[in-house]
Amino acid sequence: MFYNRGVFINRSYDELNLTDPELVREVHEEYLLAGAEAIETNTFGATAPRLSHYGLAGKVAAINRAGVQIARRAAAAAREKMATDVLVAGSIGPISDDKLADDVVRAAYAEQMTALMEGEGVDLFLIETVTHLRDARLALEAGKDVSPETPRAVMITVTETGNCADGSSPEDAARKLEEWGAHAVGANCSNGPEIVLRTVERMRAATKLPIAAMPNSGVPSCVDGRSIYLSSPEFMASFARKAMRAGATVIGGCCGTTPAHIRAMRGSIRAVAVQVDGTESRGRTTPPHHAQPIEPLPLADRSPLGGKIARGEFVAMVEIVPPKGIDASREIAGARQMHEAGVHAINVPDSPRASARMSAGSLCIQISQQVGVDVVIHSTCRDRNLLGLQSDLLGSASLGLKNILCLTGDPPKMGTYPDATAVFDVDAIGQLAMAREMNHGFDIGGNSLGASTGFVLACAANPGLPDMDAEVRRFAAKVEAGAEYAITQPVFDLRLLEEFLKKVEGFRIPVIAGIWPLTSLKNAEFMRNDLKVFVPDEIMTRMAAKAGSAEEARNEGIKIAQEMLRDARAQVQGVQVSAPFARYESALAVLEEVLTPETV
Repeated sequence: MFYNRGVFINRSYDELNLTDPELVREVHEEYLLAGAEAIETNTFGATAPRLSHYGLAGKVAAINRAGVQIARRAAAAAREKMATDVLVAGSIGPISDDKLADDVVRAAYAEQMTALMEGEGVDLFLIETVTHLRDARLALEAGKDVSPETPRAVMITVTETGNCADGSSPEDAARKLEEWGAHAVGANCSNGPEIVLRTVERMRAATKLPIAAMPNSGVPSCVDGRSIYLSSPEFMASFARKAMRAGATVIGGCCGTTPAHIRAMRGSIRAVAVQVDGTESRGRTTPPHHAQPIEPLPLADRSPLGGKIARGEFVAMVEIVPPKGIDASREIAGARQMHEAGVHAINVPDSPRASARMSAGSLCIQISQQVGVDVVIHSTCRDRNLLGLQSDLLGSASLGLKNILCLTGDPPKMGTYPDATAVFDVDAIGQLAMAREMNHGFDIGGNSLGASTGFVLACAANPGLPDMDAEVRRFAAKVEAGAEYAITQPVFDLRLLEEFLKKVEGFRIPVIAGIWPLTSLKNAEFMRNDLKVFVPDEIMTRMAAKAGSAEEARNEGIKIAQEMLRDARAQVQGVQVSAPFARYESALAVLEEVLTPETV
Protein backbone atom coordinates (compact mmCIF):
# COMPACT_ATOMS: atom_id res chain seq x y z
CA MET A 1 0.00 0.00 0.00
CA PHE A 2 2.86 2.37 0.77
CA TYR A 3 4.74 1.39 -2.36
CA ASN A 4 1.68 2.11 -4.50
CA ARG A 5 1.69 5.60 -3.01
CA GLY A 6 5.23 6.25 -4.17
CA VAL A 7 7.30 5.21 -1.16
CA PHE A 8 10.30 3.32 -2.53
CA ILE A 9 11.28 -0.02 -1.05
CA ASN A 10 14.74 1.19 0.01
CA ARG A 11 13.05 3.23 2.74
CA SER A 12 12.22 2.10 6.24
CA TYR A 13 8.45 1.82 6.13
CA ASP A 14 8.36 1.85 9.92
CA GLU A 15 9.92 5.34 9.90
CA LEU A 16 6.83 6.61 8.08
CA ASN A 17 5.19 6.71 11.51
CA LEU A 18 7.40 9.75 12.14
CA THR A 19 7.84 11.23 8.67
CA ASP A 20 4.35 10.73 7.16
CA PRO A 21 1.87 9.75 9.89
CA GLU A 22 -1.14 10.86 7.82
CA LEU A 23 -0.25 8.38 5.09
CA VAL A 24 -0.10 5.58 7.67
CA ARG A 25 -3.43 6.65 9.16
CA GLU A 26 -5.09 6.76 5.73
CA VAL A 27 -4.01 3.19 5.01
CA HIS A 28 -5.30 2.00 8.40
CA GLU A 29 -8.65 3.66 7.72
CA GLU A 30 -8.98 2.09 4.27
CA TYR A 31 -8.81 -1.36 5.84
CA LEU A 32 -11.23 -0.37 8.59
CA LEU A 33 -13.72 0.95 6.06
CA ALA A 34 -13.41 -2.38 4.25
CA GLY A 35 -14.60 -4.18 7.39
CA ALA A 36 -11.44 -5.03 9.31
CA GLU A 37 -12.05 -5.63 13.01
CA ALA A 38 -8.37 -5.49 13.96
CA ILE A 39 -5.42 -3.54 12.57
CA GLU A 40 -1.71 -3.95 13.11
CA THR A 41 0.60 -1.12 14.04
CA ASN A 42 3.09 -0.14 11.33
CA THR A 43 5.96 -1.57 13.38
CA PHE A 44 6.78 -4.92 11.74
CA GLY A 45 10.48 -4.05 11.42
CA ALA A 46 10.75 -1.65 14.35
CA THR A 47 13.31 -3.49 16.46
CA ALA A 48 16.83 -2.14 16.93
CA PRO A 49 18.58 -4.89 14.89
CA ARG A 50 16.32 -4.25 11.89
CA LEU A 51 16.20 -0.48 12.16
CA SER A 52 20.00 -0.41 12.36
CA HIS A 53 20.10 -1.19 8.63
CA TYR A 54 18.69 2.32 8.09
CA GLY A 55 20.68 4.04 10.83
CA LEU A 56 17.54 4.26 12.97
CA ALA A 57 18.39 1.99 15.91
CA GLY A 58 18.13 4.96 18.26
CA LYS A 59 14.51 5.63 17.26
CA VAL A 60 12.93 2.35 18.35
CA ALA A 61 10.82 3.95 21.09
CA ALA A 62 9.70 6.93 18.98
CA ILE A 63 8.71 4.82 15.97
CA ASN A 64 6.75 2.28 18.01
CA ARG A 65 4.99 4.90 20.14
CA ALA A 66 3.98 6.79 17.02
CA GLY A 67 2.76 3.57 15.39
CA VAL A 68 0.41 2.94 18.30
CA GLN A 69 -0.84 6.53 18.34
CA ILE A 70 -1.63 6.47 14.62
CA ALA A 71 -3.46 3.14 14.84
CA ARG A 72 -5.47 4.36 17.83
CA ARG A 73 -6.48 7.51 15.92
CA ALA A 74 -7.70 5.37 13.04
CA ALA A 75 -9.59 3.09 15.43
CA ALA A 76 -11.23 6.10 17.06
CA ALA A 77 -12.31 7.41 13.67
CA ALA A 78 -13.83 4.02 12.86
CA ARG A 79 -15.82 4.08 16.09
CA GLU A 80 -17.13 7.52 15.21
CA LYS A 81 -17.99 6.74 11.57
CA MET A 82 -19.24 3.18 11.85
CA ALA A 83 -19.87 2.49 15.54
CA THR A 84 -17.25 -0.24 15.25
CA ASP A 85 -14.89 -1.35 17.98
CA VAL A 86 -11.42 -2.16 16.70
CA LEU A 87 -8.54 -4.12 18.21
CA VAL A 88 -5.05 -2.68 17.78
CA ALA A 89 -2.35 -5.33 17.55
CA GLY A 90 1.30 -4.48 18.04
CA SER A 91 3.08 -5.92 15.00
CA ILE A 92 6.38 -7.59 15.90
CA GLY A 93 8.39 -9.05 13.04
CA PRO A 94 11.26 -11.55 13.20
CA ILE A 95 14.87 -10.70 13.88
CA SER A 96 16.26 -14.07 12.73
CA ASP A 97 19.94 -13.26 13.20
CA ASP A 98 21.94 -16.26 14.39
CA LYS A 99 24.92 -13.97 15.06
CA LEU A 100 23.05 -12.26 17.88
CA ALA A 101 23.01 -13.90 21.31
CA ASP A 102 19.69 -14.83 22.90
CA ASP A 103 19.88 -12.08 25.51
CA VAL A 104 20.47 -9.45 22.79
CA VAL A 105 17.46 -10.61 20.77
CA ARG A 106 15.28 -10.86 23.87
CA ALA A 107 16.30 -7.33 24.89
CA ALA A 108 15.48 -6.01 21.41
CA TYR A 109 11.99 -7.47 21.59
CA ALA A 110 11.53 -6.12 25.11
CA GLU A 111 12.54 -2.64 23.98
CA GLN A 112 9.97 -2.71 21.20
CA MET A 113 7.20 -4.16 23.37
CA THR A 114 7.81 -1.60 26.08
CA ALA A 115 7.34 1.21 23.56
CA LEU A 116 4.20 -0.46 22.16
CA MET A 117 2.65 -0.46 25.64
CA GLU A 118 3.36 3.20 26.40
CA GLY A 119 0.42 5.60 26.35
CA GLU A 120 -2.80 3.83 25.35
CA GLY A 121 -0.81 0.74 24.42
CA VAL A 122 -1.89 -2.14 22.21
CA ASP A 123 -4.55 -4.76 22.81
CA LEU A 124 -2.23 -7.67 22.01
CA PHE A 125 1.26 -8.48 20.82
CA LEU A 126 1.25 -10.05 17.36
CA ILE A 127 4.54 -11.89 16.82
CA GLU A 128 4.38 -12.75 13.14
CA THR A 129 6.19 -14.25 10.16
CA VAL A 130 8.21 -16.52 12.43
CA THR A 131 10.57 -18.71 10.42
CA HIS A 132 12.70 -19.88 13.38
CA LEU A 133 11.03 -20.82 16.65
CA ARG A 134 13.94 -19.31 18.56
CA ASP A 135 12.56 -15.88 17.64
CA ALA A 136 9.12 -16.80 18.95
CA ARG A 137 10.46 -18.17 22.22
CA LEU A 138 12.54 -15.06 22.92
CA ALA A 139 9.69 -12.72 21.95
CA LEU A 140 7.24 -14.57 24.18
CA GLU A 141 9.68 -14.39 27.09
CA ALA A 142 10.09 -10.64 26.52
CA GLY A 143 6.32 -10.17 26.36
CA LYS A 144 5.81 -11.92 29.69
CA ASP A 145 8.37 -9.63 31.32
CA VAL A 146 7.11 -6.38 29.77
CA SER A 147 3.35 -6.85 30.11
CA PRO A 148 2.25 -10.26 31.41
CA GLU A 149 -1.45 -9.43 31.10
CA THR A 150 -1.26 -8.51 27.38
CA PRO A 151 -2.25 -11.44 25.12
CA ARG A 152 0.50 -12.79 22.90
CA ALA A 153 -0.26 -14.34 19.48
CA VAL A 154 2.38 -16.01 17.33
CA MET A 155 2.10 -16.80 13.62
CA ILE A 156 4.64 -18.98 11.88
CA THR A 157 5.61 -18.89 8.22
CA VAL A 158 6.26 -22.12 6.33
CA THR A 159 8.17 -22.92 3.17
CA GLU A 160 6.99 -25.05 0.25
CA THR A 161 7.94 -28.11 2.32
CA GLY A 162 5.17 -27.26 4.78
CA ASN A 163 7.62 -26.63 7.64
CA CYS A 164 9.34 -23.57 9.09
CA ALA A 165 12.76 -22.65 7.77
CA ASP A 166 14.33 -24.21 10.87
CA GLY A 167 12.60 -27.51 10.07
CA SER A 168 9.88 -27.25 12.71
CA SER A 169 6.59 -28.79 11.68
CA PRO A 170 3.31 -26.91 12.25
CA GLU A 171 2.32 -29.49 14.87
CA ASP A 172 5.58 -29.10 16.80
CA ALA A 173 5.36 -25.32 16.52
CA ALA A 174 1.82 -25.25 17.90
CA ARG A 175 2.75 -27.43 20.88
CA LYS A 176 5.93 -25.49 21.69
CA LEU A 177 4.32 -22.07 21.32
CA GLU A 178 1.53 -23.11 23.69
CA GLU A 179 4.11 -24.41 26.15
CA TRP A 180 6.04 -21.12 25.94
CA GLY A 181 2.97 -19.05 26.81
CA ALA A 182 1.32 -18.04 23.53
CA HIS A 183 -2.38 -17.22 23.86
CA ALA A 184 -3.06 -17.84 20.16
CA VAL A 185 -1.08 -19.45 17.34
CA GLY A 186 -1.39 -19.62 13.57
CA ALA A 187 0.26 -19.04 10.23
CA ASN A 188 0.80 -16.00 8.04
CA CYS A 189 2.63 -14.94 4.88
CA SER A 190 4.02 -18.13 3.22
CA ASN A 191 3.24 -18.99 -0.40
CA GLY A 192 -0.41 -18.09 -0.39
CA PRO A 193 -3.77 -19.30 0.91
CA GLU A 194 -3.53 -23.01 0.15
CA ILE A 195 -0.34 -23.70 2.11
CA VAL A 196 -1.52 -21.56 5.02
CA LEU A 197 -4.79 -23.50 5.05
CA ARG A 198 -2.91 -26.81 5.26
CA THR A 199 -0.71 -25.37 8.01
CA VAL A 200 -3.72 -24.22 10.02
CA GLU A 201 -5.34 -27.64 9.69
CA ARG A 202 -2.18 -29.27 11.06
CA MET A 203 -1.90 -26.79 13.94
CA ARG A 204 -5.57 -27.22 14.81
CA ALA A 205 -4.94 -30.92 15.42
CA ALA A 206 -2.12 -30.14 17.86
CA THR A 207 -3.60 -27.38 20.05
CA LYS A 208 -6.86 -26.01 21.44
CA LEU A 209 -5.60 -22.41 21.37
CA PRO A 210 -7.29 -19.90 19.05
CA ILE A 211 -5.89 -20.22 15.51
CA ALA A 212 -4.98 -17.31 13.21
CA ALA A 213 -4.74 -17.61 9.41
CA MET A 214 -3.32 -14.66 7.44
CA PRO A 215 -1.77 -15.72 4.11
CA ASN A 216 -0.24 -13.70 1.34
CA SER A 217 -2.74 -13.20 -1.45
CA GLY A 218 -0.78 -15.68 -3.55
CA VAL A 219 2.77 -15.58 -4.88
CA PRO A 220 3.59 -12.36 -6.78
CA SER A 221 3.64 -12.75 -10.56
CA CYS A 222 4.95 -10.45 -13.24
CA VAL A 223 2.17 -9.33 -15.58
CA ASP A 224 3.15 -6.84 -18.27
CA GLY A 225 6.17 -5.83 -16.20
CA ARG A 226 4.15 -5.28 -13.04
CA SER A 227 4.43 -7.48 -9.96
CA ILE A 228 0.95 -8.32 -8.75
CA TYR A 229 -0.66 -10.84 -6.43
CA LEU A 230 -3.09 -12.90 -8.52
CA SER A 231 -5.12 -14.33 -5.66
CA SER A 232 -8.23 -12.29 -6.22
CA PRO A 233 -10.45 -10.87 -3.47
CA GLU A 234 -12.98 -13.58 -4.30
CA PHE A 235 -10.34 -16.31 -4.01
CA MET A 236 -9.32 -14.92 -0.62
CA ALA A 237 -13.01 -14.89 0.32
CA SER A 238 -13.12 -18.58 -0.58
CA PHE A 239 -10.04 -19.11 1.60
CA ALA A 240 -11.80 -17.37 4.49
CA ARG A 241 -14.64 -19.86 4.32
CA LYS A 242 -12.21 -22.80 4.22
CA ALA A 243 -10.19 -21.37 7.09
CA MET A 244 -13.33 -21.08 9.21
CA ARG A 245 -14.14 -24.72 8.50
CA ALA A 246 -10.56 -25.64 9.41
CA GLY A 247 -10.99 -24.05 12.83
CA ALA A 248 -9.42 -20.61 12.39
CA THR A 249 -11.00 -17.84 14.47
CA VAL A 250 -8.69 -14.99 13.42
CA ILE A 251 -8.68 -14.53 9.65
CA GLY A 252 -6.95 -11.91 7.55
CA GLY A 253 -4.26 -11.39 4.95
CA CYS A 254 -0.57 -10.64 4.67
CA CYS A 255 1.45 -9.45 1.63
CA GLY A 256 -0.65 -8.32 -1.32
CA THR A 257 -3.85 -8.18 0.73
CA THR A 258 -5.64 -4.95 -0.13
CA PRO A 259 -8.79 -3.46 1.38
CA ALA A 260 -10.67 -5.08 -1.52
CA HIS A 261 -9.49 -8.48 -0.32
CA ILE A 262 -10.55 -7.72 3.25
CA ARG A 263 -13.95 -6.50 2.08
CA ALA A 264 -14.55 -9.72 0.14
CA MET A 265 -13.36 -11.86 3.05
CA ARG A 266 -15.57 -9.94 5.47
CA GLY A 267 -18.61 -10.48 3.26
CA SER A 268 -17.78 -14.16 2.89
CA ILE A 269 -17.47 -14.67 6.64
CA ARG A 270 -20.74 -12.83 7.20
CA ALA A 271 -22.53 -15.02 4.67
CA VAL A 272 -21.19 -18.20 6.25
CA ALA A 273 -22.29 -17.06 9.69
CA VAL A 274 -25.79 -16.41 8.39
CA GLN A 275 -25.92 -19.83 6.74
CA VAL A 276 -24.68 -21.61 9.86
CA ASP A 277 -26.76 -20.07 12.61
CA GLY A 278 -28.87 -17.32 11.12
CA THR A 279 -26.90 -14.53 12.76
CA GLU A 280 -24.36 -11.99 11.68
CA SER A 281 -20.72 -12.67 12.52
CA ARG A 282 -19.19 -11.14 15.62
CA GLY A 283 -18.26 -7.88 13.92
CA ARG A 284 -20.30 -4.74 14.12
CA THR A 285 -19.78 -3.67 10.51
CA THR A 286 -22.95 -4.80 8.78
CA PRO A 287 -24.12 -4.40 5.20
CA PRO A 288 -26.83 -1.92 4.30
CA HIS A 289 -29.36 -4.73 3.89
CA HIS A 290 -29.78 -7.84 6.00
CA ALA A 291 -30.85 -10.84 3.96
CA GLN A 292 -30.74 -14.59 4.02
CA PRO A 293 -28.76 -16.28 1.25
CA ILE A 294 -30.99 -17.28 -1.64
CA GLU A 295 -30.89 -20.84 -2.85
CA PRO A 296 -30.59 -20.69 -6.65
CA LEU A 297 -32.86 -22.76 -8.85
CA PRO A 298 -31.68 -26.32 -9.53
CA LEU A 299 -29.19 -26.45 -12.39
CA ALA A 300 -31.77 -28.12 -14.63
CA ASP A 301 -34.12 -25.14 -14.33
CA ARG A 302 -31.66 -22.28 -14.96
CA SER A 303 -31.25 -22.67 -18.73
CA PRO A 304 -31.82 -25.27 -21.47
CA LEU A 305 -28.08 -25.97 -21.46
CA GLY A 306 -28.09 -26.34 -17.68
CA GLY A 307 -30.95 -28.81 -18.05
CA LYS A 308 -29.02 -31.00 -20.47
CA ILE A 309 -25.94 -30.97 -18.25
CA ALA A 310 -27.98 -31.78 -15.15
CA ARG A 311 -29.70 -34.68 -16.90
CA GLY A 312 -26.40 -36.10 -18.14
CA GLU A 313 -27.28 -35.62 -21.80
CA PHE A 314 -24.57 -35.23 -24.42
CA VAL A 315 -24.17 -31.58 -25.37
CA ALA A 316 -23.12 -30.21 -28.76
CA MET A 317 -21.84 -26.62 -28.85
CA VAL A 318 -20.32 -24.49 -31.60
CA GLU A 319 -18.10 -21.47 -30.99
CA ILE A 320 -18.90 -18.40 -33.06
CA VAL A 321 -16.42 -15.51 -32.84
CA PRO A 322 -17.86 -11.95 -32.87
CA PRO A 323 -17.10 -9.80 -35.93
CA LYS A 324 -14.46 -7.08 -36.00
CA GLY A 325 -17.01 -4.58 -37.24
CA ILE A 326 -20.61 -3.69 -36.48
CA ASP A 327 -22.36 -6.10 -38.87
CA ALA A 328 -23.14 -9.45 -37.20
CA SER A 329 -25.39 -10.80 -39.97
CA ARG A 330 -22.91 -13.51 -40.98
CA GLU A 331 -22.54 -14.73 -37.41
CA ILE A 332 -26.31 -14.67 -36.82
CA ALA A 333 -26.85 -16.65 -40.02
CA GLY A 334 -24.24 -19.14 -38.85
CA ALA A 335 -25.96 -19.48 -35.49
CA ARG A 336 -29.28 -20.08 -37.23
CA GLN A 337 -27.66 -22.75 -39.40
CA MET A 338 -26.25 -24.44 -36.30
CA HIS A 339 -29.56 -24.27 -34.45
CA GLU A 340 -31.51 -25.76 -37.34
CA ALA A 341 -29.00 -28.59 -37.54
CA GLY A 342 -29.55 -29.44 -33.88
CA VAL A 343 -26.66 -27.70 -32.10
CA HIS A 344 -27.66 -27.11 -28.47
CA ALA A 345 -25.77 -23.92 -27.67
CA ILE A 346 -23.64 -21.24 -29.30
CA ASN A 347 -20.46 -20.28 -27.45
CA VAL A 348 -19.39 -16.65 -27.94
CA PRO A 349 -15.82 -15.65 -26.91
CA ASP A 350 -14.90 -12.26 -25.49
CA SER A 351 -12.28 -10.60 -27.73
CA PRO A 352 -10.23 -13.81 -28.16
CA ARG A 353 -6.49 -13.40 -28.52
CA ALA A 354 -6.97 -9.86 -27.13
CA SER A 355 -8.34 -8.64 -30.46
CA ALA A 356 -10.82 -5.77 -30.74
CA ARG A 357 -14.19 -7.23 -31.73
CA MET A 358 -17.88 -6.70 -31.13
CA SER A 359 -18.67 -7.43 -27.48
CA ALA A 360 -19.62 -10.97 -26.68
CA GLY A 361 -22.70 -9.73 -24.85
CA SER A 362 -23.98 -7.84 -27.89
CA LEU A 363 -23.65 -10.84 -30.20
CA CYS A 364 -25.18 -13.16 -27.59
CA ILE A 365 -28.24 -10.92 -27.29
CA GLN A 366 -28.68 -10.75 -31.06
CA ILE A 367 -28.33 -14.52 -31.46
CA SER A 368 -30.66 -15.22 -28.55
CA GLN A 369 -33.34 -12.82 -29.79
CA GLN A 370 -33.13 -13.52 -33.52
CA VAL A 371 -32.34 -17.23 -33.53
CA GLY A 372 -33.69 -18.52 -30.23
CA VAL A 373 -30.82 -20.87 -29.50
CA ASP A 374 -29.19 -21.04 -26.05
CA VAL A 375 -25.94 -19.04 -25.80
CA VAL A 376 -22.83 -19.21 -23.61
CA ILE A 377 -21.16 -15.85 -23.02
CA HIS A 378 -17.47 -15.67 -22.19
CA SER A 379 -16.61 -13.24 -19.40
CA THR A 380 -12.92 -12.31 -19.10
CA CYS A 381 -11.12 -10.44 -16.33
CA ARG A 382 -8.63 -8.72 -18.62
CA ASP A 383 -10.65 -5.61 -19.50
CA ARG A 384 -12.88 -4.98 -16.49
CA ASN A 385 -12.29 -4.15 -12.87
CA LEU A 386 -14.39 -5.64 -10.11
CA LEU A 387 -17.15 -3.08 -10.56
CA GLY A 388 -17.30 -3.60 -14.32
CA LEU A 389 -17.36 -7.38 -14.00
CA GLN A 390 -20.18 -7.22 -11.50
CA SER A 391 -22.14 -4.76 -13.63
CA ASP A 392 -21.78 -6.92 -16.73
CA LEU A 393 -22.84 -10.04 -14.85
CA LEU A 394 -25.91 -8.28 -13.45
CA GLY A 395 -26.76 -7.04 -16.92
CA SER A 396 -26.36 -10.51 -18.38
CA ALA A 397 -28.69 -11.97 -15.76
CA SER A 398 -31.24 -9.23 -16.40
CA LEU A 399 -31.21 -9.96 -20.14
CA GLY A 400 -31.60 -13.69 -19.64
CA LEU A 401 -28.01 -14.64 -20.52
CA LYS A 402 -27.60 -17.34 -17.91
CA ASN A 403 -24.71 -19.41 -19.25
CA ILE A 404 -21.39 -17.84 -18.20
CA LEU A 405 -17.88 -19.11 -18.99
CA CYS A 406 -15.47 -17.37 -16.59
CA LEU A 407 -11.99 -16.78 -18.01
CA THR A 408 -8.93 -14.82 -16.91
CA GLY A 409 -8.35 -13.66 -20.51
CA ASP A 410 -5.38 -13.34 -22.83
CA PRO A 411 -2.98 -10.47 -22.01
CA PRO A 412 -3.14 -7.49 -24.40
CA LYS A 413 0.41 -8.07 -25.65
CA MET A 414 -0.91 -11.10 -27.53
CA GLY A 415 -3.37 -9.04 -29.54
CA THR A 416 -3.71 -6.25 -32.04
CA TYR A 417 -3.25 -3.51 -29.41
CA PRO A 418 -0.29 -4.66 -27.29
CA ASP A 419 -0.04 -1.32 -25.48
CA ALA A 420 -3.58 -1.59 -24.12
CA THR A 421 -3.84 -1.76 -20.34
CA ALA A 422 -4.85 -5.01 -18.68
CA VAL A 423 -6.86 -4.92 -15.46
CA PHE A 424 -6.82 -8.39 -13.90
CA ASP A 425 -8.40 -7.24 -10.62
CA VAL A 426 -9.36 -10.90 -10.34
CA ASP A 427 -8.70 -14.08 -12.25
CA ALA A 428 -11.16 -16.75 -13.39
CA ILE A 429 -11.21 -18.31 -9.93
CA GLY A 430 -12.14 -15.01 -8.32
CA GLN A 431 -14.78 -14.29 -10.91
CA LEU A 432 -16.36 -17.72 -10.40
CA ALA A 433 -16.53 -17.11 -6.67
CA MET A 434 -18.12 -13.71 -7.27
CA ALA A 435 -20.70 -15.15 -9.68
CA ARG A 436 -21.49 -17.96 -7.26
CA GLU A 437 -22.22 -15.43 -4.51
CA MET A 438 -24.46 -13.56 -6.94
CA ASN A 439 -26.31 -16.81 -7.52
CA HIS A 440 -26.97 -16.77 -3.78
CA GLY A 441 -28.21 -13.18 -3.93
CA PHE A 442 -25.14 -11.21 -2.74
CA ASP A 443 -22.94 -8.68 -4.50
CA ILE A 444 -19.17 -8.43 -4.02
CA GLY A 445 -19.66 -6.45 -0.80
CA GLY A 446 -22.03 -8.95 0.76
CA ASN A 447 -25.08 -6.76 0.06
CA SER A 448 -28.37 -8.30 -1.00
CA LEU A 449 -29.27 -8.30 -4.70
CA GLY A 450 -32.86 -9.20 -3.92
CA ALA A 451 -32.80 -12.27 -6.15
CA SER A 452 -30.52 -14.98 -7.47
CA THR A 453 -28.81 -14.29 -10.79
CA GLY A 454 -29.40 -17.92 -11.74
CA PHE A 455 -26.16 -18.42 -13.67
CA VAL A 456 -24.94 -21.74 -15.04
CA LEU A 457 -21.22 -21.35 -14.33
CA ALA A 458 -18.48 -22.84 -16.48
CA CYS A 459 -14.70 -22.80 -16.31
CA ALA A 460 -11.95 -23.59 -18.79
CA ALA A 461 -9.39 -26.38 -18.62
CA ASN A 462 -6.32 -27.17 -20.69
CA PRO A 463 -5.31 -30.86 -20.52
CA GLY A 464 -2.41 -30.18 -22.90
CA LEU A 465 -0.33 -27.91 -20.66
CA PRO A 466 3.17 -29.23 -19.88
CA ASP A 467 2.62 -28.80 -16.12
CA MET A 468 -0.55 -30.83 -15.79
CA ASP A 469 -0.33 -30.97 -11.99
CA ALA A 470 -0.50 -27.17 -11.82
CA GLU A 471 -3.49 -27.20 -14.17
CA VAL A 472 -5.20 -29.83 -12.01
CA ARG A 473 -4.66 -27.71 -8.89
CA ARG A 474 -6.08 -24.68 -10.63
CA PHE A 475 -9.02 -26.74 -11.88
CA ALA A 476 -9.71 -27.87 -8.32
CA ALA A 477 -9.74 -24.23 -7.20
CA LYS A 478 -12.23 -23.39 -9.96
CA VAL A 479 -14.54 -26.19 -8.87
CA GLU A 480 -14.26 -24.99 -5.26
CA ALA A 481 -15.05 -21.45 -6.42
CA GLY A 482 -18.30 -22.55 -8.06
CA ALA A 483 -17.72 -24.00 -11.55
CA GLU A 484 -20.52 -26.42 -12.51
CA TYR A 485 -19.06 -27.73 -15.75
CA ALA A 486 -15.88 -27.24 -17.76
CA ILE A 487 -14.96 -26.64 -21.40
CA THR A 488 -11.47 -27.72 -22.45
CA GLN A 489 -9.08 -26.14 -24.88
CA PRO A 490 -8.96 -28.01 -28.23
CA VAL A 491 -7.88 -31.61 -27.68
CA PHE A 492 -5.71 -33.38 -30.23
CA ASP A 493 -4.30 -36.15 -28.03
CA LEU A 494 -6.79 -38.47 -26.36
CA ARG A 495 -4.16 -39.73 -23.90
CA LEU A 496 -3.77 -36.27 -22.38
CA LEU A 497 -7.53 -35.91 -22.00
CA GLU A 498 -7.75 -39.32 -20.33
CA GLU A 499 -4.91 -38.49 -17.95
CA PHE A 500 -6.48 -35.16 -17.04
CA LEU A 501 -9.90 -36.72 -16.39
CA LYS A 502 -8.28 -39.33 -14.18
CA LYS A 503 -6.43 -36.71 -12.14
CA VAL A 504 -9.61 -34.65 -11.52
CA GLU A 505 -11.77 -37.64 -10.61
CA GLY A 506 -11.92 -36.57 -6.96
CA PHE A 507 -13.55 -33.23 -7.87
CA ARG A 508 -15.00 -34.06 -11.26
CA ILE A 509 -17.66 -31.88 -12.83
CA PRO A 510 -19.14 -32.46 -16.31
CA VAL A 511 -16.48 -31.85 -18.96
CA ILE A 512 -17.12 -30.59 -22.49
CA ALA A 513 -14.21 -31.41 -24.81
CA GLY A 514 -12.98 -28.72 -27.17
CA ILE A 515 -12.65 -29.89 -30.77
CA TRP A 516 -10.93 -27.82 -33.47
CA PRO A 517 -11.07 -28.80 -37.16
CA LEU A 518 -7.65 -27.73 -38.44
CA THR A 519 -7.67 -25.85 -41.72
CA SER A 520 -4.02 -26.11 -42.75
CA LEU A 521 -0.52 -26.98 -41.61
CA LYS A 522 -0.05 -23.31 -40.75
CA ASN A 523 -3.15 -23.47 -38.56
CA ALA A 524 -1.74 -26.53 -36.77
CA GLU A 525 1.57 -24.73 -36.20
CA PHE A 526 -0.33 -21.74 -34.79
CA MET A 527 -2.21 -23.98 -32.36
CA ARG A 528 1.02 -25.62 -31.19
CA ASN A 529 3.33 -22.61 -31.03
CA ASP A 530 1.08 -19.64 -30.29
CA LEU A 531 -1.83 -21.10 -28.34
CA LYS A 532 0.36 -23.70 -26.56
CA VAL A 533 -2.12 -26.46 -27.42
CA PHE A 534 -0.49 -29.89 -27.61
CA VAL A 535 -0.67 -31.10 -31.21
CA PRO A 536 1.05 -34.52 -31.64
CA ASP A 537 3.69 -35.00 -34.33
CA GLU A 538 1.43 -37.54 -36.01
CA ILE A 539 -1.21 -34.90 -36.65
CA MET A 540 1.38 -32.38 -37.81
CA THR A 541 2.58 -35.01 -40.31
CA ARG A 542 -0.95 -35.67 -41.56
CA MET A 543 -1.58 -31.95 -42.10
CA ALA A 544 1.81 -31.53 -43.79
CA ALA A 545 0.94 -34.32 -46.24
CA LYS A 546 -2.11 -32.33 -47.39
CA ALA A 547 -0.40 -28.95 -47.43
CA GLY A 548 -0.42 -28.78 -51.23
CA SER A 549 -4.17 -28.35 -51.45
CA ALA A 550 -6.25 -26.05 -49.27
CA GLU A 551 -9.37 -28.18 -49.75
CA GLU A 552 -7.58 -31.42 -48.94
CA ALA A 553 -6.02 -29.83 -45.84
CA ARG A 554 -9.44 -28.69 -44.60
CA ASN A 555 -10.93 -32.14 -45.22
CA GLU A 556 -8.06 -33.78 -43.34
CA GLY A 557 -8.60 -31.38 -40.44
CA ILE A 558 -12.30 -32.30 -40.33
CA LYS A 559 -11.42 -35.98 -40.44
CA ILE A 560 -9.00 -35.59 -37.49
CA ALA A 561 -11.65 -33.71 -35.52
CA GLN A 562 -14.24 -36.40 -36.26
CA GLU A 563 -11.85 -39.07 -35.02
CA MET A 564 -11.17 -37.13 -31.84
CA LEU A 565 -14.88 -36.64 -31.16
CA ARG A 566 -15.54 -40.32 -31.77
CA ASP A 567 -12.77 -41.40 -29.40
CA ALA A 568 -13.55 -38.86 -26.67
CA ARG A 569 -17.33 -39.13 -26.72
CA ALA A 570 -17.61 -41.89 -24.13
CA GLN A 571 -15.45 -39.99 -21.62
CA VAL A 572 -17.03 -36.53 -21.71
CA GLN A 573 -20.49 -35.03 -21.57
CA GLY A 574 -20.26 -33.03 -24.71
CA VAL A 575 -18.14 -31.26 -27.29
CA GLN A 576 -17.55 -27.70 -28.31
CA VAL A 577 -16.53 -27.46 -31.93
CA SER A 578 -14.88 -24.32 -33.23
CA ALA A 579 -15.63 -22.88 -36.64
CA PRO A 580 -12.26 -21.40 -37.70
CA PHE A 581 -12.54 -18.53 -40.18
CA ALA A 582 -16.36 -18.75 -39.87
CA ARG A 583 -16.45 -22.10 -41.71
CA TYR A 584 -19.66 -23.28 -40.11
CA GLU A 585 -20.01 -26.16 -42.54
CA SER A 586 -16.80 -27.61 -41.12
CA ALA A 587 -18.23 -27.51 -37.60
CA LEU A 588 -21.40 -29.26 -38.73
CA ALA A 589 -19.37 -31.89 -40.58
CA VAL A 590 -17.52 -32.68 -37.35
CA LEU A 591 -20.78 -32.89 -35.38
CA GLU A 592 -22.64 -34.96 -37.96
CA GLU A 593 -22.50 -38.15 -35.91
CA VAL A 594 -23.91 -36.61 -32.71
CA LEU A 595 -26.61 -34.40 -34.23
CA THR A 596 -29.17 -37.16 -34.45
CA PRO A 597 -32.94 -36.58 -34.14
CA GLU A 598 -32.73 -37.80 -30.55
CA THR A 599 -30.44 -34.94 -29.52
CA VAL A 600 -32.16 -32.15 -31.44
